[in-house]
Amino acid sequence: MMLRIAIAGGGLGGLTLAQILHRHDIDAVVYEREASRSARSQGGMLDLHPESGQQALADAGLTGRFRSEARPEGEEHRILDPAGRTLVHHKPQPGSFSGRPEIDRSALRDLLLDSLPGDAVAWHHRLVAATPRPDGGFGLTFDGGHSADCDVLIGADGARSVVRSLLTDTRLSHVATLVELSISDADRRHPDLAELVGPGNLWCIGVNQVLAAQRLGDGSIRVGISLPPDDRNMDAYRSKRALLDMFDGWDPSLTALIEAGSPPTPRRIEAMPTGTRWAHQPGITLIGDAAHLMPPVGEGANQAMLDAAELAAELAAGPADPDSAIQTYEEAMFTRIHPIAEMSARVQAMMLSATAADQVVRFFTPRPTEPASAD
Repeated sequence: MMLRIAIAGGGLGGLTLAQILHRHDIDAVVYEREASRSARSQGGMLDLHPESGQQALADAGLTGRFRSEARPEGEEHRILDPAGRTLVHHKPQPGSFSGRPEIDRSALRDLLLDSLPGDAVAWHHRLVAATPRPDGGFGLTFDGGHSADCDVLIGADGARSVVRSLLTDTRLSHVATLVELSISDADRRHPDLAELVGPGNLWCIGVNQVLAAQRLGDGSIRVGISLPPDDRNMDAYRSKRALLDMFDGWDPSLTALIEAGSPPTPRRIEAMPTGTRWAHQPGITLIGDAAHLMPPVGEGANQAMLDAAELAAELAAGPADPDSAIQTYEEAMFTRIHPIAEMSARVQAMMLSATAADQVVRFFTPRPTEPASAD
């Protein structure tokens, strides 16, 4: 009997999982709440790490496509202080893929979608409930009344995962506030800001606040303001005037990123407690943010894709015993993620601390090698 696998969520993790399973001739349906691939903006750039995101793409047979879409020059980053002084400036080797080349989220998602059969993604299917069936597997109910059955349910449905609630009642904590703006056609409309940001990432680090910007492949600039969590209503961050007041005293060439941006879009950044685990249950598991939501410091998408690759490998190695495959995946994932989640929490706290600039400079400054001791 053919195993029916349902993947809730068509983000990078869910699509990577579906593609690697497809390469092993294992069918899976991705249920995605969005109406189409172009229903909303997919966010900024990602740097894909060789040992995680790039490895998953290799398992998916997509390394060549990735290299045609990625931008190694996007690895360039500059770190400034509020006066506009350069603290760190990293330039990658031109054209090198040996590090962590950047790729737009939208380009990476399209790459994965294009690799899948046309019927692999069921659009406009927002999962609202999953009910265990007496004979195993789950009955799925979607917004609007659609329903489906599956033998294995994999939650790749992000921070507010519906599938997670079947495995653990862990609570999310508010770890930061992020306000995003966009500057389109920067080279023509705002050449001074285009030059300031360069081809990669710019971080301007103050006391308990960060003003960041990154260049996307379409020539636009994505601006992000990171602030410590507070109890204010998110609407308080929708005013550019209020945001500019928060950066009073900063060099005007930096705050011009706010002035030139689109209307601000704020959101709470949340995280799961580090060390979160759940007791294994038959026919169900989680990957990505659904399994281990972390602060967005560079690991989330990479670990989601690696989750997908490792789970797919286990299922492909033992398709007749999916529960054993899931258990093996879960134990390895818990062990791998714990130190990464702890590191991500430390980096998030560091970036919004009063001494962030000093700590970040130390982090990016190579340590001198210790001289060999003479016997």
